[in-house]
Amino acid sequence: MDTDKTANGGSATSQVKSAARVLDLLDDIAANGPGTQLQLATRLGIPKSSLHALLRTMCARGWLDTDQTGSVYRLGVHTLTVSSAYLDGDPVLSRARSVMDEIAAATEETVHLGRLEGAEIIYTAKRESKHPLRMYSAVGRRLPAYMTALGRAMLAELPEDVRDPLIPHQIKPVTTQTITDRDALLAIIDKAGQLGYAEESEESCLGVRCFGVALPFSHRSQDAVSVAVPVSRLDQGREDFIIETLLSVKARLSAMR
Repeated sequence: MDTDKTANGGSATSQVKSAARVLDLLDDIAANGPGTQLQLATRLGIPKSSLHALLRTMCARGWLDTDQTGSVYRLGVHTLTVSSAYLDGDPVLSRARSVMDEIAAATEETVHLGRLEGAEIIYTAKRESKHPLRMYSAVGRRLPAYMTALGRAMLAELPEDVRDPLIPHQIKPVTTQTITDRDALLAIIDKAGQLGYAEESEESCLGVRCFGVALPFSHRSQDAVSVAVPVSRLDQGREDFIIETLLSVKARLSAMR
């Protein structure tokens, strides 16, 4: 069996190399977009001879597809089938639907559901605002947790020894408003823990401010919900109402545990 060995040469934690390469291919194309065989081989460090057989098999099974020239590989329709099955079968998403609908109806703003995975949040569901709002927040997209209200709400509930390694020492800004001072960021997350909610203003999307709370569906929250509002439509009264709405939902869910 073709495996990757551990540093000491053992196989207790080995991976099946061909399976790992298939998953690496899917992850790479999802993150970096379609590519030719040469581009994918270069990005992943896989020999072209090995990659050719993988690409052919994955295309045959619907995991990958090609453009009209047959030379550029992209995600296939089977990835959508599996993604839909995940969304339909996830118990948290099922419970959160009514929560999102309630918040969206009350605020009439864009509502996001996100899950913490490592140092990133993944958008897992979305309710659109009644007003036009352009955001980089399609379901399945990832952003660094530390620069989103969703992520900060969840990071604030983690023990420091678990949380701190998830925040890099060198922070790359996404917008001109992204906070890049790590100590300042840690203080903001600590404050979110004290207040029970997190916020960010134009750090991940210019012109948009977000407020978020962790959802108490488990002992250690891995999911959070947020409201995104254009700064042009936000005043103090509206901000207070959105925060109160989120905290009210969080308190009610906590009482039901």
